[in-house]
Amino acid sequence: MAAGSGPSISPPGPVLHGIGVGLGAVAGPVVRAHPIATAPATAPAPVDPQAAAKKLTDVMGVVSHSLSARAHAATGTLSEVLEAAADMAQDPDLIEMAVGKVLEGTDPAVAITEATAIYADMFHAAGGYMAERVTDLMSIRDRVVARLSGLPEPGGPPLTEPSIVTAVDLSPADTGALDLSKVLGIVLSQGGPTSHTAIIAGQLGLPCIVQVAGAEVLRDGDMVALDAASGTVSVRPDEATLAAVKARQEAQAMLASDKADGGTSDGHPVQLLANIGTAEDAQRLVDEAVQGVGLFRTEVLFLDAKTAPTQADQAAAYEKALTALKPRKVVIRTIDAGADKPLAFATMPGEENPALGVRGYRLVRTIPELLSTQLAAIAEAAKETDTNPWVMAPMIASVAEAHDFAHAARSAGIKTVGVMIEVPSAAIRAKKILKEVDFVSLGTNDLAQYTMATDRLAGNLSDLLSIWQPGVLFLVNRVARAGKKLKKPVGVCGESAGDPLMALVLTGMGMTSLSMSPKSIPAVRFALRSHTLAECEAMAKAALKARSAVEGRAAVVKLVRPEVKSVLAIK
Repeated sequence: MAAGSGPSISPPGPVLHGIGVGLGAVAGPVVRAHPIATAPATAPAPVDPQAAAKKLTDVMGVVSHSLSARAHAATGTLSEVLEAAADMAQDPDLIEMAVGKVLEGTDPAVAITEATAIYADMFHAAGGYMAERVTDLMSIRDRVVARLSGLPEPGGPPLTEPSIVTAVDLSPADTGALDLSKVLGIVLSQGGPTSHTAIIAGQLGLPCIVQVAGAEVLRDGDMVALDAASGTVSVRPDEATLAAVKARQEAQAMLASDKADGGTSDGHPVQLLANIGTAEDAQRLVDEAVQGVGLFRTEVLFLDAKTAPTQADQAAAYEKALTALKPRKVVIRTIDAGADKPLAFATMPGEENPALGVRGYRLVRTIPELLSTQLAAIAEAAKETDTNPWVMAPMIASVAEAHDFAHAARSAGIKTVGVMIEVPSAAIRAKKILKEVDFVSLGTNDLAQYTMATDRLAGNLSDLLSIWQPGVLFLVNRVARAGKKLKKPVGVCGESAGDPLMALVLTGMGMTSLSMSPKSIPAVRFALRSHTLAECEAMAKAALKARSAVEGRAAVVKLVRPEVKSVLAIK
């Protein structure tokens, strides 16, 4: 049911609260995801362990094939994470552990449940990206158990009309099973704002609310209004709520029609760029109103690789992306893998604290040829396309590392060299680092995590991970000031760049570019073009003076123009 169409049910129901992802608002009927099939706590030993082991292996192969087929039918990030999940379902170590338990006399459903529990503990201990993969791992377990039990796989209910999908959580595999053309929005009682499903929803422009307390009260067919900006789910919304949803949708359509470059109302330019993971993502931006790419996550190209990709293979992918976006700016991040990123050829086994281990640029300590090959491939692609890609390294922690990377990149033929500022030590030494490179880009997700010593997945500590935390903003501002002093570009490519309110603050600090999901650009463009640079600077000062994240955001909201608050539902 479209927003505003048909009568609302009276009286209005409760308003549920969670964490919104995006700024969208929709209304429609609820469809609950299929329930999860669980293995029994105990089960008799299989009569024929060999036959039971083969059945388990076959079912895991079927699940992997199903996920891979969905990956090929999907595009962008959804395709990438589905393919990674398909690979996980065929992980030889996971299969060996589960099959070993079956051969020892354990029921297959119990065996896969026990094996995945062990792997989940390992992933949680690794933290970072690996911890985020636990949802994918559990989805594989649930699909295998369902098939072993003769039940439908969880998630992915059939949709007969545009609907709002609700579940305890959704893995990318669950999301991939949905007919996304009929999904209005997503409501999860668990999950997190940086989970794969939330990120996919954001890139598709689907309003999503996670960690919704009381979501279990929602039933198939319930009419709800979902407001991602406020993080609310209104059950049986009244006419006023439905009218507000419709007005928001009309406003967003108007914003999307604006194709102008980014900048403030008084003409101060701010480049609005997109984050991508594949060359295909770049091709999809050809007709979009973006000024280029601010973050090309090159490790996404290699999720399925068992060995390091060759220079020729990499160069071909980079050429495709550079050609598609020529002559627009493209910032390529060298491979950010190892430790907490599951790439078969780059992960270091046995690290006690992988989030603080060998990852990102630090791979030069163990696999130096990985970086040299990639730099050569980028240089080759640049030459073939007659373009000048900007190239930056992730997880730079010292001036010496910035110096060494810049030397390696320039020696390979890269003309514009930069680094990511994600580690507090790099932010503190930003001025020295900027003297070694041509630009820097802030990864605010990791910077917040490392600054606040808080796991990004710790839902009960999510307030500490807010970009509005004064300690995090202090470091961001320090980097911006260093860039202004040395007259070198400083950008932001973390999730905070796509928040219109934070975009105003970052602009006031002196950021020269903001990179985000393409779907976030219209709202950020509108917010910037509705304020002068001086107004943005006043907002930055207000946020930096605050004693807490909540106080800082509230102080900035007071300075935002009323028409912007109204259109973007900023409260």
